[in-house]
Amino acid sequence: MGFRFWMVALMGMGLARAWGHSAIEPVPRTDEWWQKRHEAMNGRVAELGQRAQVIFIGDSITQGWEGAGREVWERYYTGRHAINLGIGGDRTQHVLWRLDNGNLKGLKPKAAVVMIGTNNSNGEDNTVDQIADGVTAIVRRLREALPETKVLLLPIFPRSENPSAQRGKILQVNQILQKLPDGESVIWVDFGHRFIRANGSIPRDLMPDYLHLSPAAYGVWAESLEPVLARVIGDTPVRAAGALDLSGDWVATVPGPDQQPVDLPFSLRQEGGRLSGQFAREGGRWMPVEEGRLEGKAFTWRLNRARDDGSVMKYEMTGTVEGDRLVGKAKTEMGGNPVVIDWTARRR
Repeated sequence: MGFRFWMVALMGMGLARAWGHSAIEPVPRTDEWWQKRHEAMNGRVAELGQRAQVIFIGDSITQGWEGAGREVWERYYTGRHAINLGIGGDRTQHVLWRLDNGNLKGLKPKAAVVMIGTNNSNGEDNTVDQIADGVTAIVRRLREALPETKVLLLPIFPRSENPSAQRGKILQVNQILQKLPDGESVIWVDFGHRFIRANGSIPRDLMPDYLHLSPAAYGVWAESLEPVLARVIGDTPVRAAGALDLSGDWVATVPGPDQQPVDLPFSLRQEGGRLSGQFAREGGRWMPVEEGRLEGKAFTWRLNRARDDGSVMKYEMTGTVEGDRLVGKAKTEMGGNPVVIDWTARRR
């Protein structure tokens, strides 16, 4: 475990325990339904045991994988014998109690996905530091109980339709939590920005009540997590239903100096919505694909072509996927004037 993680964790826990607060003191809930769900989860844990490759730990947002997220869960996690350890309304202190009372017994997963704390942020229930202490305690407990398991720590998701005091409080907690991961035992996976529009609002089609997730939002969660999770587990990344995969070898056709078509071989590698790769140049050289993105059927990336005179020609390439073809435009400058070139590509 990284030195930085332990220093932050121990300092936070030491100060917290000196005064004590609810977010770090393990406690069960007395609701009968809560007790029954806890027992049912322990039964699932006992049933799968060391076959479980991944566990999800959290509150109602995690429990929602069994509701709005059911189809996405089936596609991404059922084959990995994943276990849902989410209970609606839980706070960090309830999760701490559960981890000590059967939720981890006999498990040896490769990954534990943690997203917890939003219920601690209500009103004056807990301060920013206290919530961070609670999440830190959970991460520490997982590392102690499951030393070979990678903890994939997610920031607390944004909530409320528009920017608010509570959303700001959550952002402050996340700023502290971002210091916990060491990139090895604890890995930070942040995609909360994908739930927010450019104007700062949260769309109802992702969070109908501006807190809980829709089926589409669970798709965002799974797609964003998948590259990291697949790497940690050591299996092939799952593709989203109907998702495009541009990975492979291509040939781009562009107009040459005399307007005759010129073919340029290139390759792409897709990881979620990220694109990387390289374009062939003369003399066996290559130009790397930079800042590549795929959103739906629209793609974009940049190329920088070093010239013999020491200058660099920059190309911004955009377009759409049309069946087995790419159709796009390349924007650059020549002699200080903007130039737009139409191009297409086909798989090799």
